[in-house]
Amino acid sequence: MKLRFIGIDPNTGTGQSPTVWVDESKNELVIQGWKPDQELEAECAAFEMPGHAVGIPDHEAVIRIPARMVPILRKACDDAERAELR
Repeated sequence: MKLRFIGIDPNTGTGQSPTVWVDESKNELVIQGWKPDQELEAECAAFEMPGHAVGIPDHEAVIRIPARMVPILRKACDDAERAELR
């Protein structure tokens, strides 16, 4: 796996560190964020629509990141997309 650091929460000085990387070997985003509270996780687990089963599989997780990181996510998406087109 080759991770390329894209960005970290600009307010990370508070001791928290939501972070975004691009896995260049798989063209995927890797995101570190905060664990949700039980209420949010339950709401996500109850969500149902075609192609999305109820529940959260053991190999998946719900995370939270601050909206101030949207520019960092955009960059990660653009970088991953460009890598995929190469």
